Amino acid sequence: MQAAVLLCIWFLSAMAGVDLERARDLQDKVVLQAAVEELTKIADRRPNDAGAHYRLALAESYLSEVAFETRDKGLAQLAAEAGIRAAQKAVAIQSNVAEYHRLLGTLCGQVIPANVLFGLKYGKCATESISKALELDPKYSMAWLSRGIGNYYLPASLGGGVELALRDFDKAIELQPKNAEAYLWKGIALRKLNRNAEARAALLRSLELNPRRIWAKQQLEKTPAQ
Repeated sequence: MQAAVLLCIWFLSAMAGVDLERARDLQDKVVLQAAVEELTKIADRRPNDAGAHYRLALAESYLSEVAFETRDKGLAQLAAEAGIRAAQKAVAIQSNVAEYHRLLGTLCGQVIPANVLFGLKYGKCATESISKALELDPKYSMAWLSRGIGNYYLPASLGGGVELALRDFDKAIELQPKNAEAYLWKGIALRKLNRNAEARAALLRSLELNPRRIWAKQQLEKTPAQ
């Protein structure tokens, strides 16, 4: 099933004429905003195509991510909320795809750092959607990564915490040893625990796997040597 989703992503990427992941890596909001506009038109023309709505949701998620990284919380919130609507349509059309649920949970989680008052509104969506993704595919590395990011931002008093997040990131790496994003977030979590030498090693591995990721470079620069 995941292979079919990836094929759909490739096809819709060609239609939109943009590499979304590359634009995310380079923090290119202009390209991502243009992609959202084009993918919205495609999704509108194909209302019953789960993949079209998924691709739009992915573009919105990347736009929200870059907006958050560049301290544009207003755009981060707007993009995440628009992405939630698109991801919900994908899930409603085809509910047995783990990636659709993972992305919906990720988007619900992305709204919260942009506006902490949304924790009550979107926290349940984030948790339940990621859990559903893992229920559908327990060996899906990206779902473990998304769960870890959620745990990173969720206080330990509410059932999350950095230690839990770190275990999720390690699981994501175990399942997909070349998951650059998992190493990136592992580095961030280790730095939070003041394990700076280990954090730098994880961030360097992330950049080795994906040298163009600007945010990974920024996180490495922020991490002390010891």
